[in-house]
Parts: sequence; structure tokens; C-alpha cells
Amino acid sequence: MYKEIFKWIIAIISQPGQAWRSLAKKEIKGEEFLSHFIYPLIGLLTAVAFLGVLFTRKEFDVELALKSSIKTLVAAFGGFYLASYLLNEVWHSLFKREKNMKLCQQFVGYSSSLMFLINMVLMLIPEFFFLRIFVLYTFYIVWEGAGPYMQVEEPDRVKFTAIATALIILLPEIIGIALFMLMPGLHF
Repeated sequence: MYKEIFKWIIAIISQPGQAWRSLAKKEIKGEEFLSHFIYPLIGLLTAVAFLGVLFTRKEFDVELALKSSIKTLVAAFGGFYLASYLLNEVWHSLFKREKNMKLCQQFVGYSSSLMFLINMVLMLIPEFFFLRIFVLYTFYIVWEGAGPYMQVEEPDRVKFTAIATALIILLPEIIGIALFMLMPGLHF
């Protein structure tokens, strides 16, 4: 299962246009996307957050590792679901399309792949903080997916890409910051 997940992540990052066209043709049933892509990916991200704190700090602090993994889990899930919900609402109100939560979830999930991967690397190797700049590549991933996957017309493509990218990048960060402030002792 993880081999298939990383195959899609690599495809989305390296050749987003071709990957989005392939994903548009792929038939995804019911909850298959969530149970075969998002949940395992967020689970892996949470495990990496736990292990990252244990192995990158000088002292062995299980409490801090648990807090970090809880923050990562809630930020990833909350950011994913909130971005999907808000994109679905914007999809209906601003772009005058029929609401389709599953389509929005799949779009947000696949578009978030790069962010999940960068977060995993940074949790294991915090010295590579400069990799955060590559999160901006999400804009290009969303741009490439807007046409073939979401069927956004050319005049609305820039507006859709800007809104979707802002939701995908900012919401997990905002939730993470809120949790950071609510969980005392989570200072690294």
C-alpha cells in the first residue's frame, strides 16, 4: 500500500500534469481514497513526528514526542478536512459548480502530498529547514490539477489555484500554530 502511495506522490511532484490526467481517469470508489491514501499517509506522518522528536533531541522525552505526534495528527487531519470543506463551499458559491465533497477531498489530498513529504523529512532532519520553501511548488501542482482533474475553465484557473493553494498550505499551519499555543511544553 505504501509503495502505491509513494508512487503517486513521486508522480504528482515530478510530473504533475501527467499525474493529474492519470488520476482523472482512475476510478476511485467510496472511501477508497481516504483509506488507501490519506489515512495511511497521515498515520505515517504522525509516526514520523513521534520518532523525529525521540531521535533528534538530546534527551529521550516520550511526553514531548506524544505531544508532537498529536499536534501533527490533528493539524494534518484538521487541515485536510477543513480545506476540503471550504474548497467544496467555494466550488459551489464562487465557481457555480455542484458540490462534490469526494472530488474536493481527493484534490486536496493529492495536492497536499508534497507538504506531507516535506514535513516528514523536516521532522527527521530539522537542519534542512530551508526545504520549507518548496511548499510553494504546491501552487504549480494545484495549477496543473485544476484543468484536467477539477475541470476548471481557463478564465477561472488563476482564481481557483490561488484559493485552493492558500487553503491547502495555510489551514494545517494555522491549526498547528493554534495547537502549539494550546499545548504547553511543546517548545522545541
